Amino acid sequence: MSRRIAHARQALSTTATPAGGSAATRAADSTADSTADSTTGSTAGEGAPRAPHRYRARFGALAAGALPVLAFPAPGQAWLAWVGLVPGLLLMQRAPSGREASVRGWWFGAGFILTAMYWLVPSIGPGLPVLAVLFGALQGAVGYAVHRLLRPALTTRRALLALLVVPAVWVTTEYARSWPALGGPWALLGATQWQHPAVLGLASAGGIWLVSAAIAAVNTAVLIVLTAVHRRPRAVAALTAVLLLAAGPLLFALRQAPVRTGAVTVALVQPGIVEDPQARFDASARATAALVGQPLDLVVWGESSTAADLDHDPVTLDALRRLAATTGAEIMAGEDARKADGRISKDAVLVSPGGVVDRYRKIRLVPFGEYIPLRPALGWIAGVSRAAGENRAPGSAFHVLPAIDRAGGPLPVGALICFESTFPDMARTAARDGARVLVYQSSTSTFQHTWAPEQHVALAAIRAAETGRPAVQASLTGVSAAFDAQGRELARLGTDRTGALTVRLPLTAPGTLTWYDRVGDVVPLGALLVTAAALGGWRSRASRRSAQLPAV
Repeated sequence: MSRRIAHARQALSTTATPAGGSAATRAADSTADSTADSTTGSTAGEGAPRAPHRYRARFGALAAGALPVLAFPAPGQAWLAWVGLVPGLLLMQRAPSGREASVRGWWFGAGFILTAMYWLVPSIGPGLPVLAVLFGALQGAVGYAVHRLLRPALTTRRALLALLVVPAVWVTTEYARSWPALGGPWALLGATQWQHPAVLGLASAGGIWLVSAAIAAVNTAVLIVLTAVHRRPRAVAALTAVLLLAAGPLLFALRQAPVRTGAVTVALVQPGIVEDPQARFDASARATAALVGQPLDLVVWGESSTAADLDHDPVTLDALRRLAATTGAEIMAGEDARKADGRISKDAVLVSPGGVVDRYRKIRLVPFGEYIPLRPALGWIAGVSRAAGENRAPGSAFHVLPAIDRAGGPLPVGALICFESTFPDMARTAARDGARVLVYQSSTSTFQHTWAPEQHVALAAIRAAETGRPAVQASLTGVSAAFDAQGRELARLGTDRTGALTVRLPLTAPGTLTWYDRVGDVVPLGALLVTAAALGGWRSRASRRSAQLPAV
């Protein structure tokens, strides 16, 4: 029967030269779509690839997924992001069917996750391959889109559609895996450009999502330039790539820089690797005491810098109050303690000479690191890794901490804890709520000699550029760093150093909002609409073609 169906489809096909936009070309595209995506119940049918060949391509896609990770910190080859997807996209483009292209996209995504997050092995052990398979499956949609739109012979019409749809599908997959319940937005493609404030001009307009979309679109354009037979698609793709590469710097140059009104001096305390909680507190206290005499407005300690519940431990609180009095600056300590209700939580606690001013409890916890999803089913992972032995208690809502500077003026601070720096919406909320400085408390000691500390600190630069706010990160073991309102690094203390980093932060005017602050996640939401429209269109065309087939 399958052979009779194939003959029927062949009778419906139309041959045409690939001149863009003509009716004959559209008919040829439709027939090629049908042929490329048709499948039978047997993999041994005519034209089906031999298994060894198929798996060579899939393993190639797995390896290709590792390539763009080199553009992230710590390798830091940011230029590679603009072409690093091309080998994987090429394998998807040349797949014999849409289904095989989706599988290659899946393997590509798995290779990307395995490489970008290899340092999670101590935390989740055998859970990492599972994570890679699950998240990698999202990239199957990219493979299908690439195959549908970019397979030979490529027309101008399909090239234009690909330059819109492929980046939209890529951003949609990033947005999907950024859902907090799935782990959060780590290793988004746009983060590769954290050291390039000119490119981050795009982030101030559309968040990290717009940077990711631009990078995915340039990679798509490069693939078209390399593989299109005809001149017009190549010219369209080349022009698009040039415009996208210039968009960030042009926006950075033309958009008015955030208006500066004053500055504050912030000290970031980094005690280093100290396992004992009391010894860690003492090391942070010594580094803070060494700051006495300097004109400071705020002292920030790292995440988990004290294991005491400051609401019920007067001795520890008195030590922090004395440090605040002698330095002349409020101290933001990182509390990781069991509270009166018996549950452990992580809090950013603002302490003045008078005592606890306010606290913010971490809302978005690290999956497996601070809680195990579906613990009754997955709790065994804690026995074979460093996953959380018990679930931390999350906070209920974000709020700005009402710090004051050394002159007694208001210094509202958007305090977020570690993993929360990955979420663009949380920094945006802080900016809209009036925060003038973004403060991240961090601890990455488990991943000290991996790429994780550098990947993590890069996110503070992205958040600064998105919100038009200076941002600092205080890490127990490094990297501690500070960035201005456009994401430019002002100072850093690496993982090989301890002590305190003092930096002068220029402040933007109260009420200043970037385009991203105002409009939010319109880029990923637009990408979702484009992706849904493309998928709906393909399904509709497939249904119409099936209806045109003669009964057999």
